[in-house]
Amino acid sequence: TKQYGEVTALDSLDIDVPTGELYGFLGPNGAGKSTTINILPGQPTPDSGTAEVARVDPVAEPVRARERVGILHENGKPPSFLTVREYFDFVAEARGLDSVDDRVDRWADRLAFESKLDTLCTDLSQGERQKVLITQAFLHEPELVFIDEPLTNLDPIMQERVKRFFEAYRREGNTLFLSTHFIGTAEAVCTKVGIIN
Repeated sequence: TKQYGEVTALDSLDIDVPTGELYGFLGPNGAGKSTTINILPGQPTPDSGTAEVARVDPVAEPVRARERVGILHENGKPPSFLTVREYFDFVAEARGLDSVDDRVDRWADRLAFESKLDTLCTDLSQGERQKVLITQAFLHEPELVFIDEPLTNLDPIMQERVKRFFEAYRREGNTLFLSTHFIGTAEAVCTKVGIIN
């Protein structure tokens, strides 16, 4: 349960997502989807209740939890004062990775932003920023990724590429928790769906 003043954003949510699922979390705007995406990795903490994420209590062990999960926030923005490559270096350092050049190159090829690696994030289009944010969520190859409206601002061809990648990542034994209010997105990629209202 999570409250913000008089507003109960989550009311006794009880959820169990098995390893290896591409779990679709559907509901209307204001139902608590984004709050769930934020609270499960441990930021902010719940007002009551507990969570276990990738076999870790995110409140008791937030650093360990973040090592095992990736997060793509809806409407997130990479830092405007860094280039794309500098941002990935910052993300890598924060997650304790030595070198991510090969991973960055693979992602730049996968999502077609090779020519933007040395561009300031503030100079990227909305679609290019979304590609950068998707990449940062997966850069440390986490076993669990929380994804909030991942296809926002992507063109139809790139949306299909991202959907195929999600499915391939799940087949490798990882778990994806995809929050959306688009039923078509959930139908296209998810192995299981839960609805919050």
